[in-house]
Amino acid sequence: MHRTLELSIPPTATDALQQELASLDEVIGLSLQRGASLKPVGDILLVHVLNRGADEVLRRARAAVSKPEELSVVTSEASSFISPADHHAVDDDRDEAIWEEMESGLRHQGRITTNYLLLMGLGGIIAAIGLVSEPVPQAVAFVASAIIAPGFDPMTKVPLGLVLRHWKLIWHGLKSAFVGYAVLIAAAAATMATLVATGETDVTTLTTNSEVQHLLHPKLPELLVAAAGALSGVVMLAAFRRSFQAGPLIAMAFIPAAALIGAGLVVGRPDLATEGLERFGADWGFIVGLGVPFLWLKQRFLHRRQPLV
Repeated sequence: MHRTLELSIPPTATDALQQELASLDEVIGLSLQRGASLKPVGDILLVHVLNRGADEVLRRARAAVSKPEELSVVTSEASSFISPADHHAVDDDRDEAIWEEMESGLRHQGRITTNYLLLMGLGGIIAAIGLVSEPVPQAVAFVASAIIAPGFDPMTKVPLGLVLRHWKLIWHGLKSAFVGYAVLIAAAAATMATLVATGETDVTTLTTNSEVQHLLHPKLPELLVAAAGALSGVVMLAAFRRSFQAGPLIAMAFIPAAALIGAGLVVGRPDLATEGLERFGADWGFIVGLGVPFLWLKQRFLHRRQPLV
């Protein structure tokens, strides 16, 4: 998808900025509405731009405005640009998200809200049931819990914040992850306690489950799958392909591993909880360890700018 950027700027910057933007080959359409912006007060430049030119438009908009608070930007996706004169340029566009869109998406998905905590808790319930299920319902439970619990986005804030040196983003990511996974672990513990108390399962069923053993003692192929899932999740975030992000979540095991922490504690097996924590830490390590260099390369060779805020 291409981009539409709505820039609200002070009138003193309008003439120079519109000339600069009109000269960019990546700008397919440019409209000006003088005095149309009431908050902040000023003019509106509506810019239809290819993905590969969005960073340059924002870079020039920031440079044109003397005070950052006088600039306001709204971004949106354009389904298509139909411009015969620019047909070849449109065909050569690339799939990239800008930093502000990545931060906004992560902020929305990982904010500590009632919905976020409820989804994390429900994911923990389903994952805990999967720990003591037969292979087919277990696979369904693990896949469902990975998609339901929004546990990937808070952790992805950390590598993004490190690359952009946005310390507040890192703090929010760590805080959201801690609170969200605390709820997930508690829900998994309560679920396992209920299953044991009602005679539906026992500690032996948990410890002898083959997939639990894979979580406790992952081999190289399983770790490679998790590492590939972690990196592909960051790549999809950077490529603005959020609708496909279920794949990376399924490939990783941090949701079942987190549920195993709660399950192990409630059945009196702290060793299971410890090993579940180790697997959880390994998957999180893949997100940070692989996400940081990938996003750094994006910043170094593609975006080459700090976010506007």
